[in-house]
Amino acid sequence: MKSIDRRKFIKTTSLTGAALAAGSLISSCHENESILASEGTYMGDFAAPKISNIRAAFIGVGNRGGDHLSFLAKLPGTEVVGISDLYEDHVMKWKAKAEEIGLGTRHNKIVGYFGDEQKWKLMLEEQKPDVVFIATNWNNHAPMAIEAMNQGAHAFVEVPIAVTIEEMWDIVNTSEKTKKHCMMLENVNYARDELMFLNMCRQGLIGELLHAEAAYIHELRWQMNDEERGTGFWRTHHYAKRNGNLYPTHGLGPVAQYMNLGRGDDTFKSIVSFSTPSIGRVDYAKKNYAADHKWNALDFKGGDLNTSIIKTDIGRTIMIQWDETSPRPYSRHNLIQGSKGTLAGFPTRVALEGGVEGLTDNHHRWVQGEKLEALYEKYDHPMYKRLNDKTKDSGHGGMDGMMVYRIVECLQKGLPLDQNVYEGCLWSAVAPLSEQSVAEGGAVQKFPDFTRGNWKTTQALGIIS
Repeated sequence: MKSIDRRKFIKTTSLTGAALAAGSLISSCHENESILASEGTYMGDFAAPKISNIRAAFIGVGNRGGDHLSFLAKLPGTEVVGISDLYEDHVMKWKAKAEEIGLGTRHNKIVGYFGDEQKWKLMLEEQKPDVVFIATNWNNHAPMAIEAMNQGAHAFVEVPIAVTIEEMWDIVNTSEKTKKHCMMLENVNYARDELMFLNMCRQGLIGELLHAEAAYIHELRWQMNDEERGTGFWRTHHYAKRNGNLYPTHGLGPVAQYMNLGRGDDTFKSIVSFSTPSIGRVDYAKKNYAADHKWNALDFKGGDLNTSIIKTDIGRTIMIQWDETSPRPYSRHNLIQGSKGTLAGFPTRVALEGGVEGLTDNHHRWVQGEKLEALYEKYDHPMYKRLNDKTKDSGHGGMDGMMVYRIVECLQKGLPLDQNVYEGCLWSAVAPLSEQSVAEGGAVQKFPDFTRGNWKTTQALGIIS
């Protein structure tokens, strides 16, 4: 895809230079000189020294962490050395699973840590792992990733990478200072359709990229049944205290990669955000729990649905939606609009100017359903073709395994990761910035530039074979 003429594009947008300089943008930047001062190496295209045998530790194995452990343990050149969780049964379950996978040849020296909220620190000190996978509650992501890097390990963190802009800057500064990767585990970037769309965008099939739409629509009220353990035990409090798009990256990560955002072509500039009233969880709690239950004591401030609009540096737009409350089918609403066509998801469909050869005569009809097989045959991402058979039995239709496989492959070969620390922070920044925008009646918020301008020379993610 050829680069867009930045000056020409900006002149055609409605966001003027005067608006960009407005006080509301500047005041919401959340930056200061000490935060902006780089303390080390730029990590955008960073390739760490090769690790032939990867010693891995895991913090949090109640759900996602255990799945990551199970798949990584199957890969050659890996060794699980430590598992930490609050609960002994979680640790013992996944310790036994890894030992079973190793069959006495690998993963036979795993040390478990449990029963105390700080035991993970002892694990890092004693085991000195090469990599740490973090799958805990959101508030712990940043402090655990930062400590892991300071202890000499690459950090791989579940979504989101952090919950505040200040934490994101701390992650960036620590990664640069220690020369350790900190990658957010955005698995949707490894889904089949998203990979195919990336391949089609790189081939220029839909022309210049203009607009994207991304969503995470997933009714999760049932998680409120997790009253003592599990995701709902802590996540429900986020819904009560925060009002914005709290979980943007599953939809946003793929479209950001289509557009090369933060990688040479363009980057996020500003965001406006609006939320609906908060009704769904209040009603759900009243219907399903006793009047004196702790969920009925919460004042749910988060709107049921949040809609945000991002304006990029060269004037493109991205609509992001989030709704984990409303009774409706799951959707990531993955859409990328170009000057010559559109690729869309949920359901998957394609329209190109002049039609799709052999399938449609014009762009007024979608290629969808059974007709998509011809497009998969022609445009499936080469990495998907190579790895699907090896990863298809992992979680979320194979995307989880492909992500972990690529992490191990890149570390063993000394290659840059598919997602860098700045992307994890950029995508996650939508949550706190949307909260600020909602609180200010939809006021424009400016994105921090976590790369300090280095995004302009960062290589675009290639079509990896």
